[in-house]
Amino acid sequence: MSEFKRIPPEQAQTLRAQGAVVVDIRDPQIYAADHINGAKHLDNHSISDFIRGADLDAPTVVVCYHGNSSQSAAAYLVSQGFSDVYSLDGGFELWRATYPTETEPSPQE
Repeated sequence: MSEFKRIPPEQAQTLRAQGAVVVDIRDPQIYAADHINGAKHLDNHSISDFIRGADLDAPTVVVCYHGNSSQSAAAYLVSQGFSDVYSLDGGFELWRATYPTETEPSPQE
């Protein structure tokens, strides 16, 4: 069983450019207001569907507010069979400070 790895925004950006899946576990309203471009929102209601449809070997970067909650979520994904999981150190807040042009709000419905 592999473990997840904690990575800085620069490494996450490299993985993202190579096609890694980015999942954001923050509150839905906060995610909708601003998130990493292309990130998928995951919560207790959507995680089962995400796991069922996921490529368990695809690099997966988990994002939260500051990099704490994402560690628990990353460990959970590893326990579910994901083999290449990362937790974004500093979370969305450090990402936004590092890559301010690489975030977007969700489209208004």
